[in-house]
Amino acid sequence: MTRLERLQERIERPLLVSDLVNVRYLTGFRSSNAALLVERGRVRLFTDFRYAAAAKEVPGVEFVQAKRNLYVSLSEQLRGIVAFEARALTYDRYETLRSGELELVPTRGEVEALRAVKDQGELDAIRAAAAITNEIFGRIAEEPWLGRTEREIALRIEELYRELGAEKPAFETGVAAGANSALPHGKPGDRAIAEGQTVVVDTGCVVDGYCSDCTRTFAAGRLSDDLARAYDVCLRAQETGLLACRAGRTGVDVDRDARALIDAEGFGAAFGHGLGHGVGLEVHEAPYLNQESSDTLAAGNVVTVEPGIYLTGVGGIRIEDLVVVTDDAVEVLTSFPKELVVVR
Repeated sequence: MTRLERLQERIERPLLVSDLVNVRYLTGFRSSNAALLVERGRVRLFTDFRYAAAAKEVPGVEFVQAKRNLYVSLSEQLRGIVAFEARALTYDRYETLRSGELELVPTRGEVEALRAVKDQGELDAIRAAAAITNEIFGRIAEEPWLGRTEREIALRIEELYRELGAEKPAFETGVAAGANSALPHGKPGDRAIAEGQTVVVDTGCVVDGYCSDCTRTFAAGRLSDDLARAYDVCLRAQETGLLACRAGRTGVDVDRDARALIDAEGFGAAFGHGLGHGVGLEVHEAPYLNQESSDTLAAGNVVTVEPGIYLTGVGGIRIEDLVVVTDDAVEVLTSFPKELVVVR
C-alpha cells in the first residue's frame, strides 16, 4: 500500500496538504510552491509552471497547473468541505482560501502520524546519515581543540560532511564551550576552547532527504568535580531513557523515567527541556518524548534520547543518541562512545 493510499484510508473528508515536507513524503515531489488535495480515490497535485514538467511525472496523482499564487488558484477551483493542515497553513493563505466557496475544517497530524513510523528505505537513509555523523565525531575527536574557537570546530565538522558525501548539515552545527555550553542551544562563536571546560557538540546531516542528530559532550582537559559528577548523572539518565524507550510506552513515561534519576541526584532544575523527539525528513518531528507529549511509541519510530544538565555560568552536559524503536528495545544508531572523551 502506498503512502497516499494509507492516508486515503485515514481521512473522512478531502484533505488539503500544504506542508511541503508532507507533499514530498506522500509523492516524492519537491517544490517551493505545491499542495495536494487528497480524496478517497483521487489525488490532485497543484503547482505552478516552474514545476509543471516534474509534477506531470509524479505517479498516482492528477497534475493541475496553478498560478504562481497557488492559493488564489485553489480558492477559484475548489468547492465544498475541505480539511486543512492547521499547523502548516498561514492565516493569510487561510483567508485567501476562505474567499472562495470552501468550507474549511482544521485537522492536525494526519500525515505526521504516517511519517512517524519509518519504512525500510527511510530507515536505511537515516542509518546512512547517522554513520556519517559517527565518522565525523571519531575524526574530530582526534584533532587539537585547545585554543581553537567554537566556530572553527563547527566549520571543520561541516567541511567533513561535504568530504564524506552528506547532502548538507541537518541543522546549524552546535559547538558550545565553557559557560556557553550551559545554554541548551548555545551558538558557536569566537570563544577559544580552554582547559577544564565542557564542550557540547550537537550535529547531524542529511542523506537522501533524511536527517541524523547526535550530541556528545567532550572534556577539554580535566573537569572540575562538579562537572564530572554532572556528566556521570547525565550518562546514567541517558542510559535509563534508552531502556525505557520501547513500543507501547508514552512519550511522557519515557521522559519521566530518565528525568527521575536527574531529579534524585539534585540536578532536576538544570534539566529544562524534553528528553527527545522524532527525526526523519525533518530533524524535529513526531513522536516527542517530553512532559507534555501526547504520543505513544511504535515500532519503526526514530527518536533521540538526549537528557542534559546545564549549570549556569559553569558548563553544560548533553548526551544524545539517535535510535530506532522496536517492540522490546531500541537499535542505537549513534556509535561514538558516551564515556567522557578528553580532548586537548
